[in-house]
Amino acid sequence: MLDPRLLRSFTAIIDTGSFTAAADRLHMTQSTISQQLARLEESVGQQLVQRNARPVLATAAGERLIGYARRILLLEQEAQAVLGDPVGAQSLRIGLPEDLVTDEMTSVFRTSTRMHRNVRLDITTGLSRALAERYRGGELDIVVVKESNASADCRASFPETMAWFESQENAGKWTDPLPLVTFAPGGLYREAMFDRIERERRRWYIAFSGSSLPSVLAGVQAGLGLSMLPVIATKGRGLQVYQPFGSAPPMVVSLYTWEKTGPTAELAEQMTTVLENRFYAS
Repeated sequence: MLDPRLLRSFTAIIDTGSFTAAADRLHMTQSTISQQLARLEESVGQQLVQRNARPVLATAAGERLIGYARRILLLEQEAQAVLGDPVGAQSLRIGLPEDLVTDEMTSVFRTSTRMHRNVRLDITTGLSRALAERYRGGELDIVVVKESNASADCRASFPETMAWFESQENAGKWTDPLPLVTFAPGGLYREAMFDRIERERRRWYIAFSGSSLPSVLAGVQAGLGLSMLPVIATKGRGLQVYQPFGSAPPMVVSLYTWEKTGPTAELAEQMTTVLENRFYAS
């Protein structure tokens, strides 16, 4: 390995053309500079400078090495600068459903990173069950999930009003089997829909399976079928309540965090305020 300390002495000698000037530049004695150059030459197995030349010049081997030496020293400086800058040194892992990544929520994220430059937010969106599993497994520091009932250790929870919807412009006379627009397998809404349909003793089939809330909303708006959705998410989307089924039992939106103090707890409190404004204001 090429020792950066030895390379620094070597480049100083070439830059100044003198052992004495190189020693002054690096605040060393001339003897130390000479010893470090000798050690470098021993490590590479070649003579690197013409000691008797005035000014001191690089040998052919020294000319080949000098470019690499400068790049190695520059990379060392860059690495020291990166490690010395606290920006993004601490990762704060957050998980939440896609539809809760609102302008208000992202504004809170932005404010948090500006207040705590050492914190880097690692934000994941996904289905609530998968997010909850990752949180319980220690992979997330803050998580917001939708569930039937909040666990005792939740930081805060809010009711999410649910109802059955169909398209305003493309509503059909829905007869058996009922076409359903659902989330992918594993989604909480999907299973609640199936439970309700089974209780109604209606036959059904999946007409469209979306991977996200926007895709499910688009499927219902296009008239592909019925779906059970959060009321707040349907505003301005050209949907109307499907009256034969009407409202559905509310879901619970819960926020969990392991930390009680510090930047994580601060952010959890701010996220709680956003959720409170969203669900109680609606």
